[in-house]
Amino acid sequence: MNFDFSDDVTTMRGEVRRLLHDRFPRGAVRQQVDAGAPFDRDLWRELGAMGWLGVALPEAVGGADLGYEALCMIAEEIGGALPPAPFASSVYFAAEALVLFGSAEQQVRWLPGIAAGEAVGTVAIAEGIGDPRPGGIATVAAKGALTGVKLPVVDGDIADFAVVAAKGAGGEPGLWLVDLTAPGVTREAIESLDLVRRSVRLTLDGAAAEPLPGGQDWPAIERLLDRAAILVAFEQVGGAQAALDMAVGYAQDRFAFGRSIGSFQAIKHKLADVYVATELARSNAYFGAWAIANDAADLPVAAATARIAATDAFSLAAQENIQTHGGMGFTWDSDCHLFYRRARELAVVAGSQRYWRRRLIDRLDAQNHG
Repeated sequence: MNFDFSDDVTTMRGEVRRLLHDRFPRGAVRQQVDAGAPFDRDLWRELGAMGWLGVALPEAVGGADLGYEALCMIAEEIGGALPPAPFASSVYFAAEALVLFGSAEQQVRWLPGIAAGEAVGTVAIAEGIGDPRPGGIATVAAKGALTGVKLPVVDGDIADFAVVAAKGAGGEPGLWLVDLTAPGVTREAIESLDLVRRSVRLTLDGAAAEPLPGGQDWPAIERLLDRAAILVAFEQVGGAQAALDMAVGYAQDRFAFGRSIGSFQAIKHKLADVYVATELARSNAYFGAWAIANDAADLPVAAATARIAATDAFSLAAQENIQTHGGMGFTWDSDCHLFYRRARELAVVAGSQRYWRRRLIDRLDAQNHG
């Protein structure tokens, strides 16, 4: 097995990195938030025009059909740049759900819009505090309409449609497609730690909905979460690497007692720990990229290990980046807090660490006794 990216994807990485760096150098994201417009619609369309939003989508729906290897690479670069764009919600979750479980008509209706940067999607599974589980779904589907409350729904304030988990007639949770601009849908902003990816309370009161034909059971929802977890892991690895680079750069430039603070063992050891955690997370994420690209039987285990390692690495990197910057790292004028906020937000997307550790143990136990 070769878990490294191909030469074509490596070349493409340079193009992605240059665009994101040119559009969002250090401080640009804070300026966007200060302006009260964390969603940059022009950037969203530009990403679509470059083909990056539909990089793994079929050509029949406007995608580039370059595969998941390219998508994983883009996710890693997105994680390092923190652009104000709903990439994760639209691409990892909503588009993936439509590709896996949607009808041809549903795919044609929404996927070309995502690929072109004209539409925004999200997923609504959570109903408050708690990890994903069948018993945690109280939203009900009856006669083609959904009733219930979902929160937090990331990017729900700007999304055009949502893939919603709801119980059908038999009580089994499944995935339903909801146009968020239709009657019966109410969106209420809620406080979110991440200032770029805002969340809402989504109230559905008889909102018209269509079932995703292939996603009408809990195993389908778990399959979606597994695949999204690998993509989220790449974004976390990108964020961890960016936070580490920031810390190293500051440690080299900041002098105390006549020498750079990076020469002190207390700083060296901290950053060495972050480096090791990030490289471990990257290796697990690359295994996940191989698994999702090949729809491997090991994908559930790969998803859990990638998710666990990447969450640990990003959390550690974001914390130590602030500590390395000292008092300045806690101020608004530093980007350190943006990475810390993103690390905390991604740590609970699609399930907590406890949830993924439990799933990893269950899957390994099933393999050993299978």
